[in-house]
Amino acid sequence: MRMYEEDGSPSEAAGRGLWVEEPARRYRMPDPVRASAVRAVLVVAVTLTEATITFFLAVTGSWLAFPMTLGGIAGTVLATWAVLDVLITRQMWNQRYGVLSEPSSVAGPERARAVARPR
Repeated sequence: MRMYEEDGSPSEAAGRGLWVEEPARRYRMPDPVRASAVRAVLVVAVTLTEATITFFLAVTGSWLAFPMTLGGIAGTVLATWAVLDVLITRQMWNQRYGVLSEPSSVAGPERARAVARPR
């Protein structure tokens, strides 16, 4: 259905789409960093769920409270490792691919003089 002005000409709204795309405010995370972040979120979620279940088992006095407590300790160590993995993977990615090595306009003449006169 086209929209028309009172004089019979097509209106501005007729040529416009349903939305206007805007550029992203931030770039996507690199794939390895995103993969480790998803892995960390899943591990932390499972660990928190396990801790909640362990708490309720301990309150009710169930025999499963002790094995679940041991599993909760292991889960906490694993969750800490997963979060550190995100930080390490992000830092590694930035060190390998994050810096574009190109001389600035100021460094150009200085570099040319340093190359011209060897020491």
